[in-house]
Amino acid sequence: METIADFLATIEDEAKRERLVYLFDHIKTTFPTLESTIKWNQPMFIDHGTFIIAFSVSKQHMAIAPEAVTINAFSNQIQEAGYQAAKEIVRVKWKEPLDLQLIDAMIRYNIAEKKDTTSFWRK
Repeated sequence: METIADFLATIEDEAKRERLVYLFDHIKTTFPTLESTIKWNQPMFIDHGTFIIAFSVSKQHMAIAPEAVTINAFSNQIQEAGYQAAKEIVRVKWKEPLDLQLIDAMIRYNIAEKKDTTSFWRK
């Protein structure tokens, strides 16, 4: 896989694929300076060569991976949205509403916090 379109083509469930298309289009529109890429078979958005957010898919949920620091910073909002958080991912069940304001806030946080970062991951 080289592009987000390649990733989306691997998702057989049309409703899941459409939900991700909606989310990715939203991110591209809201954050036009972010670069979309595929790394480790996951769609990611990066800024000036540094990781901002990634996504993955399982049968029961989509996973949002903004890094542990960001999950910790938004733990209350994640809980209020009804999502489950682990150390490195936020699980959003396929039937749960997408909280785009929360996702946008996590992206903005990472962009601001990592504006001077020169490595891919936080150190």
